[in-house]
Amino acid sequence: MPAPKGLPSFYSFNEPIATKPGALIKSERLTLPKIHGTVYRVMYVSTTVEGKPTPVTGLIAVPNGTPPAGGFPVVSWGHGTNGMADVCAPSFKPDGSETAGLANLLLDKGWVLTASDYQGEGTPGMLPYIAGDSAARNTIDIVRAARDLPGAHASANYVVWGHSEGGQTAMFTDKIGPAYAPELHMKGVVAGAPPSQFNFIYGFLLTSPFRYYLIMAAGGLNTAYGDSAAPLDQILTPKGVALIPKLDTSCDVNGTLGPLDVKSLTKGDPFKNPLWKKVLEENDPEHFSAKSPVPLLMIQGGNDEQIPVASTKLLADHLCGLHQVLQRWIYPGQSHAGVIGPSAGDMTHWIADRFAEGANPDPYKPTGLANIDQTTCS
Repeated sequence: MPAPKGLPSFYSFNEPIATKPGALIKSERLTLPKIHGTVYRVMYVSTTVEGKPTPVTGLIAVPNGTPPAGGFPVVSWGHGTNGMADVCAPSFKPDGSETAGLANLLLDKGWVLTASDYQGEGTPGMLPYIAGDSAARNTIDIVRAARDLPGAHASANYVVWGHSEGGQTAMFTDKIGPAYAPELHMKGVVAGAPPSQFNFIYGFLLTSPFRYYLIMAAGGLNTAYGDSAAPLDQILTPKGVALIPKLDTSCDVNGTLGPLDVKSLTKGDPFKNPLWKKVLEENDPEHFSAKSPVPLLMIQGGNDEQIPVASTKLLADHLCGLHQVLQRWIYPGQSHAGVIGPSAGDMTHWIADRFAEGANPDPYKPTGLANIDQTTCS
């Protein structure tokens, strides 16, 4: 299979691929002077929502120094919304200052960083945007790939951290991780501004500057589940359906789609369509029906302009009702992405406590800002 248009030959692969989730297909070492460690671009096997093997690309960064007994602990990063096209793959251009800052935050702690591109970014097909199981499997399977990468010295102990789209990914890793990869040891999950309460968020997005997320979700879930389970023509008008191929052409989705008149593109509330209601609920953490044995930390900015703070409050209340070990930290005055900086030190402290087998819930109190709203349940 040739590399997608605009990407180098590394993103090509031979068929058939291996069928074992996490099998390493290939790797190449990158020269990234800003990164405090050794970085590899990798291609590995993951699993679609239908259970079929699929190639996925990503990055593995290994800290400098001698690995401890058992290997370096691993933090698997779930990236946020960055588009749906192949050229949006974070592994394609991994040397941005933001990428370096996030990587070094973890590498300096002596942790391996794994970062999946997710299925469809860098590999055939479109990104199954907001399909929780898909991204979660990709994020877990790259930890398996790191275990097979010579020179990574990766431990079986790992924590998942994701924000926004990656926050939903993190929620689903918490749900499926122990059963999906029982040979690994998931120690904790950090979900930043995780989307949930999709019915509520649908109404919020209708008049929001971020209403293009609605088209992305339609295209992504149709990619994941197919025309039988997620038929586009039942929720989008022909004008709306015609926009879907554009999602796979640029990372600037808002600019590519242009001004959106939702009423002319959609056929009304998708939650009134039985097929789409089922798919949307399957991918909404609000519909988790059992607690995970893995402790969960939710982080969000108090002035989040993309994910209503009330939605994560409702999600936390639901999970607390299931007796999930959970902490939720709301940083006052912070935006959707702006919360990452002030919360970084608190988050890494919480992750370090998980690797150190600390108490759950963690008695640590966040100090990144004053007056952080804290919820704890177990």
